[in-house]
Amino acid sequence: MESTHLLGSSKKRVKIHPHTVTAKYATHTPYSPQPGVHTHFPQPGDDGYDDAPSFEDFGSFLEETSDRKQLTESKKWPLTLFGSKEKDKDTTHKLQPGGGGEGSEGVAKAAKGSGKGVGEQLASFGEASVSASRLTWVGLLGAALAHGCLIVLTRVAASERFSLGPLFLLLVRSIVQLSSVAVPLHKGENPFGPQGYRLRLLCYGIAYSLSLCCAYSSLTFVSPGNATTTWRLATTALSATLAFLLLEERLGLADGITIAAGLCGLGLVLLPTVDESNTDRPTDPVEFWRGAFGWSLSALAGLWMALALVGYRSLKERVGVGTALFTVSWTGCVLAPASLVLLQEGWSWPASAPAWGLVIGLIACSIAAFLGMTHALTRLHPALVSASQSLEVPVALLLHLAVLPVAPTAPEVVGNVMVILSVGWLVAMKLLPSRGGGRRQREEYEEILDSPIK
Repeated sequence: MESTHLLGSSKKRVKIHPHTVTAKYATHTPYSPQPGVHTHFPQPGDDGYDDAPSFEDFGSFLEETSDRKQLTESKKWPLTLFGSKEKDKDTTHKLQPGGGGEGSEGVAKAAKGSGKGVGEQLASFGEASVSASRLTWVGLLGAALAHGCLIVLTRVAASERFSLGPLFLLLVRSIVQLSSVAVPLHKGENPFGPQGYRLRLLCYGIAYSLSLCCAYSSLTFVSPGNATTTWRLATTALSATLAFLLLEERLGLADGITIAAGLCGLGLVLLPTVDESNTDRPTDPVEFWRGAFGWSLSALAGLWMALALVGYRSLKERVGVGTALFTVSWTGCVLAPASLVLLQEGWSWPASAPAWGLVIGLIACSIAAFLGMTHALTRLHPALVSASQSLEVPVALLLHLAVLPVAPTAPEVVGNVMVILSVGWLVAMKLLPSRGGGRRQREEYEEILDSPIK
């Protein structure tokens, strides 16, 4: 059955088939069908039938036209460290306009001959998302392990054997981390951030460095275990609040319950131990105010860290991890000496090979923890990132028991078990449903492909 419809100076002939509808435009007018002549329209599988563009081409089109790529290419810093070979390499591989050249035909044949159907291509999107989530959580758990090692190394470094001040350790790691400037220079980016976002990046670096200065300063007044636990508890609670107020990012009900359970576990770890031998002794006012000042510094460190996490969350599409590490490093080089002078902490220098090995191990752990945590902020809620880092408390406890066997109290044991269970349940809740979701997604794609209406 054929129908004729006038569209200005052109005609459209439509052929209706039980399964397909095809149309062909003609430039000549008027059209009069010749008797006994049947017009053939190419069907799927015939020569001349134009297939729809493959999803590989569509993905490359999205990549070439995405706002992020346009922004990074337009904001390239002109002073590149290793020349412009990458840019020349990208321009040589671009397709020629027109689509009739040999290069475009080769790309099309390669895309069609890859053997992947539409269902497999669409299903691979979900599998790639699950794989990226697994890598993100592996990096987060690795960062928590590095944070636990960092706590133990700081305790050992501040012991009577080495007598290295915490703020001095912070200054040394900030100076060494300045070498991270090579990452943005290699990518052709400005190490101080893209134009228009430098002030926000500076605020992020100051907040992060202030958090570290307050946290390391609190080690002088309270025990490292209590300071670290207070810092993590305040960071998790305040990051959830600030992310909702500043970024309007909310937590799900299951996430909120899991994080609340972890916070309760941290609270049990912080319960004071009762020493019956000292119950009758009067409280020393100096010791009381020193402890109060140390606890205040730990809580203030949590506030600054929550602001830093939320700040980088808002800059995740504009600032890379290397640029963030360099920003934190140079701001730390400025604020750490100021804190040393303000608190009048003595200057100490490693005097032996074990002391230098301890400092190098501390720097390596700090860099690994920063990279894993900052990369996770590009995909996860700041409160989830901070809650997963609560695993550093039981890791530090286990490592400390291995170095110095001291029996923990019952609240400490229960609290650390609650933290481990909450983090484990959080990871399982985020990864296991993704596998089921990907399976349901593939089933929906198969139903669409098997449908007679396409």
